[in-house]
Amino acid sequence: MDSEFSDGEGFGIEVILRDTEEEKGPCCPHGPTLLFEKQGGGETQGRRFYACSACRDRKDCSFFQWEDEKVSQARLLAREKENQSKQPPFSHQEYCSRFREFVSLPLDRRRFCQECQLLLLPNEWSAHATHRALGDDITVARLRRPSLLLRPLENKKSNAQYLFADRSCHFLLDLLAGLGFGKLLCVGTPRLHELVKIRNQEAGNKALKSLLLDIDFRYAQFYGEEEFCHYNMFNHHFFNPERAEAVFKAFLSEEGPEKVVMVTDPPFGGLVKPLAHSFSRISDAWKTLQTSESCSQEMPMVWIFPYFFESRILQCLPSFSMLDYQVDYDNHPLYKHGKTGRRQSPVRLFTNLCPRSVVLPESEGYRFCSLCERFVSSGNQHCPICNACTSKDGRGWRHCTLCNKCVKPSWLHCAVCGHCALPDHPCGRSQTGCFTCSSLKHKHRACPHSGKRREDRGHTAGRRPGANLSKHTANRVAAKKGKPSPHTSKARKVT
Repeated sequence: MDSEFSDGEGFGIEVILRDTEEEKGPCCPHGPTLLFEKQGGGETQGRRFYACSACRDRKDCSFFQWEDEKVSQARLLAREKENQSKQPPFSHQEYCSRFREFVSLPLDRRRFCQECQLLLLPNEWSAHATHRALGDDITVARLRRPSLLLRPLENKKSNAQYLFADRSCHFLLDLLAGLGFGKLLCVGTPRLHELVKIRNQEAGNKALKSLLLDIDFRYAQFYGEEEFCHYNMFNHHFFNPERAEAVFKAFLSEEGPEKVVMVTDPPFGGLVKPLAHSFSRISDAWKTLQTSESCSQEMPMVWIFPYFFESRILQCLPSFSMLDYQVDYDNHPLYKHGKTGRRQSPVRLFTNLCPRSVVLPESEGYRFCSLCERFVSSGNQHCPICNACTSKDGRGWRHCTLCNKCVKPSWLHCAVCGHCALPDHPCGRSQTGCFTCSSLKHKHRACPHSGKRREDRGHTAGRRPGANLSKHTANRVAAKKGKPSPHTSKARKVT
């Protein structure tokens, strides 16, 4: 698997989730931090520590604190000052006021600072005189597509942005509208949100209502408080909690036929566990606002993610299933619909909607399998032994009688490893086993000793995180001066 999409669990670091307000971790500029624990060998376990929920690289967010560390009042004050300095330069209300003034200007008086990514008013031009500014044809129509005006973020270690293709946007909107949904909660999908607004303006009516929750505060320049909330999906944190949470809850309240569905496209390297936890909290908030007849149901959701995270998503959200539809992106060299073999987009739809009701376009090669009762890709053939259409990547998979399951066509059965793998795989060295007890028979999640903790942790209290990692990982940890980086690359996508 591409290291860009690993989820950090290969480093032996586990995220510890908490629900109550009293158990929230200290805050960094991205909201409450997450609690992590470095898994040690044998029955010993490392110290717990807090780190940023949104950034992998400590160059992007340097926050680090041991769980049992006593923090001085002076340090707390300095931390609060640092957090405030990293917040947007304007409040959402101020952004809205600036936008109204901006659109009232004639075209030749409109400027957009490409370095600050800010709509400029005439009295601010001198302060940005040395910056590159865009001043050509900033029409209202152009302002309606901020995902094309804003510069995609490029740091792959935190939030590199890939632009969701219009083909996939239109498919999703047509599908959800056809299923009777009237409200679309866009969690980290700004391009989908803007397309809803464009469609409504072109049609002359609001076929769909949309609310965008996103960590990219730049969108506050273009959308009002009823349309956008500054939000971190990794810790379910609203940056303007009083106002944003009121807007969020009002949007989730269903009146008459206006059913709500959530669509989310998280960073590919985001940890599945905290993401699923946040989405479950959204679903719980939705339940509390519905009538007694529907309170036992889950909120309808569509989670867009690579297919090789299927087992982790289904472990966290058992009611979900993966569909064959390939999601593609405008500005990614590989994730394009129509490519063949390994160059096909690996991004799929995970949803708790009934798979039979999600009709995939026949014009793109999808067909309905009456045995599986769902639409599948043309190369996904039904296996009579597995009794399922088993292909995950769009290629025809084959059944291995020794493994008793279908595998990728390029894989061969290895007698040494006891399972199918690529012909040139590192034979006999592919199993990493359990980080808790070192057994090769199971992973950490299934370890019978994972709940046991040593009463005396004195000899582990001073251990440097990363001491038991592989040589390659340990070098990376050592480069960070002994402070672990628990997160993986978060390939940020504008969808």
